[in-house]
Amino acid sequence: MDNYNLCFHDLSIGYTEKGSEKCLARGLNGCLMRSALTCLTGLNGSGKSTLLRTMDGFQKPLRGSVLLNGINITAYPLKEIAQHISIVLTEKIPCEALTVFDIVSMGRLPYTGHFGKLSASDKAIVTNALEKVGLTAFSRRRFYELSDGERQKVLIAKAIAQQTEIVLLDEPLSFLDYPSKIATLQLLQRMAHQDNISILLSIHDLDLTKKMADYIWELKDGDLTQAINEAQPVTELN
Repeated sequence: MDNYNLCFHDLSIGYTEKGSEKCLARGLNGCLMRSALTCLTGLNGSGKSTLLRTMDGFQKPLRGSVLLNGINITAYPLKEIAQHISIVLTEKIPCEALTVFDIVSMGRLPYTGHFGKLSASDKAIVTNALEKVGLTAFSRRRFYELSDGERQKVLIAKAIAQQTEIVLLDEPLSFLDYPSKIATLQLLQRMAHQDNISILLSIHDLDLTKKMADYIWELKDGDLTQAINEAQPVTELN
């Protein structure tokens, strides 16, 4: 387990609708490497979002198991999972009248509780997360006032503030312009390499994937292939 902290074995993912089971992929096996940026590719509807949700314990697998540090993820209380894994999904945030600072502060909930007061240390962590994504000046703006790209950055900042060893992101580059995509990938790459974080993001841009990823996963026709990126990942793109 030295090189990875999140694995899945013989995993079947999907959902049940009106008593009927819909399987998107079956028999998946894999491990997320530490200190690495892994990109998950695949067509729309291939099951990328479902795989991320299942790896986080947010959605139950149809079959198989997800292991967090060698222990079945179902054995963990939800609060403890949130201290190990942060996930950025594509759903809209409720209470859009909240400020940017308030939403990023939600990343501290696994440590403070729903009614916990932010300590000076918590506030510093939130401020640092906003600085990393370039939104320090937006801290008092209301979420509904932001552009789609700015909202995406806020959700990434929330994941950073959660300070987990694993970060899962569902299409985090959506709605971002090209320079912002580059900046976001460089940020995630630094987090992986410098902070020893396992990062997995779903992505459609194969060109950026080949330039930035350490590992590339492809979900296709119900199968998952995993490979080291043969192209040398770069740390600076113009």
